[in-house]
Amino acid sequence: TVGGGIRTLEDVQKTLRAGADKVSMNTSAVQNPALISEASKAFGTQCVVVAIDVKRRTSPDAGKTSITLPDGSLCWYEVVTHGGSQPTGIDAITWAKEAESRGAGEILLTSMETDGTKEGFDIPITKAISDSVGIPVIASGGVGTMEHFYEGFVYGKADAALAASVFHYGEMTVADVKKYLIQKGIAIRPHGE
Repeated sequence: TVGGGIRTLEDVQKTLRAGADKVSMNTSAVQNPALISEASKAFGTQCVVVAIDVKRRTSPDAGKTSITLPDGSLCWYEVVTHGGSQPTGIDAITWAKEAESRGAGEILLTSMETDGTKEGFDIPITKAISDSVGIPVIASGGVGTMEHFYEGFVYGKADAALAASVFHYGEMTVADVKKYLIQKGIAIRPHGE
């Protein structure tokens, strides 16, 4: 899956022709939701991943989906763009449903609260979006231990999980994570497949 700089249908086509199986779009999808529909119609929903970056908002906001946090407090999650720096005012669950209705085949969900913390995925929003859509949700942001992967699948109901730094810095290997998840009863392709 290739993302970054996918702004037009031509960008999608060039990326797929260059060998990508899927393209991921984030800011461009928020700015031009029709791009999701155009890309899925032209190339199939299996090629279209909508990346959604979110930030937790604790102040109540009418028309936003309230989510209960582990401490019992309520919040909502706002879609942010440009690497998490630009607020949009868009409710994350509403946007995930729209992305699916426009033809997204997967959602790559990154919580700005947990990204880079190594304290685990943001389970409340991961579960809420997983429960709200019928397409695969990829949890992203916060992995520090193998248990975090397990929690993302079991408690967050994610279909897939993304991690970067723990692999880049040799803190764990993909093979070790897969072995751990299989031992915990998570259905997963064995390493090498």
